[in-house]
Amino acid sequence: MFTSINHKGSSFKTDLSKPLDISIPLRTGDENVSAWYVNPVKIEPVRNGDWIGDVKQGGSVNFRNITFNPHGNGTHTECVGHISREDYSINQCLKKFFFIAELITILPETNAEGDRVITRQQLEKALSGAKPEALVIRTLSNPPEKINFHYSNTNPVYMLEEAAVLLNERGIDHLLIDVPSVDKEVDGGKLLAHHAFWQYPGNTQLQRTITELIYVPNNITDGEYLLNLQIASFENDASPSKPVLYKIVR
Repeated sequence: MFTSINHKGSSFKTDLSKPLDISIPLRTGDENVSAWYVNPVKIEPVRNGDWIGDVKQGGSVNFRNITFNPHGNGTHTECVGHISREDYSINQCLKKFFFIAELITILPETNAEGDRVITRQQLEKALSGAKPEALVIRTLSNPPEKINFHYSNTNPVYMLEEAAVLLNERGIDHLLIDVPSVDKEVDGGKLLAHHAFWQYPGNTQLQRTITELIYVPNNITDGEYLLNLQIASFENDASPSKPVLYKIVR
């Protein structure tokens, strides 16, 4: 059933019963996606003497501890606190959760250093004249194995600084991408795309977020969507997140 929505003076319809989840679930063990050399996710029952928080093992309830790293163990949304000397948390920076988003698909180019990169020219072509609140980037190739790939020490695709500058020029506040980072895995701590996107420290954009390690299945077509960007209320620079798309009908 379609629902009529008015968002910042723009009216459209969407079917809220047909969510398109582009997050990667957090799972225990080596099958979970990972990056940045972090340990696998651990989801294990609490033990207290003879008592165990696992019904299958005789406990009265399931009561588990979860150990993970938001940046390295799955889909996560981060704020400028990821690179700033100041303590900014995603829970304080992200105050709105619905945005008009544009989904684009990019085949990264190979630069002179042999790195696979996203360039300004590619984004300009894919966006055409669009100026969405949020940009969702799917990179090619796009096999389903992305949901359990181990990215550490693989020099994944990243975004050039010039491309991040374009996002500023278009007024895009929320960037979502299916790689571990918008920056090169080993860049000497420069983090050029992060700094350019958040304009830190000269003109810091506290409202902006970057969501990494999403996965957009191939059956979701490029185009305009309503994005619901869900986070847990962590007072931390990043939180595991659940971005969900809804197709827009105008």
